[in-house]
Amino acid sequence: MTDEGTSRDHIEIVDALYRFGLGQDLKDRELFASSFAADAELDFRPAAARWGAHPPLMTGRDAIVDTILALFTGRVDTTHQVTNPRVTIDGDTARLTALVEAQHLLSPGHGTHALLKNRYDVGLVRDGDRWVMRRVVIENAWYTGDPAAIFS
Repeated sequence: MTDEGTSRDHIEIVDALYRFGLGQDLKDRELFASSFAADAELDFRPAAARWGAHPPLMTGRDAIVDTILALFTGRVDTTHQVTNPRVTIDGDTARLTALVEAQHLLSPGHGTHALLKNRYDVGLVRDGDRWVMRRVVIENAWYTGDPAAIFS
């Protein structure tokens, strides 16, 4: 892959991951969905394996959005922070790696929580003047709290 491309491309590529995180945090269906290609895949299996969970590979933008928002809306409050983004661009495809710290707190009392530091490996495609995520693989670097309670 080359590292060519405009700084606007780099901003838009990282913005896809920002839309992913903030869309979950705000439970904003439109914003969350805007981060994905229609044929997207989200693989949370490597992260979940760290605490013994075995979620399925999520495929398709609508299925991903429906699954995650149904799991969290009214039950889990989240905040996501994206750091260390690295971008490579090859024409109309790109790769993004980043660290994402995701705080998950059961509503309403927040007594049960999980703080996850995850490595994201993201394949993106250009969609007009915006970039969207086609494949997302999430690996867990470390966690504290009780992720099994959050993701059940």
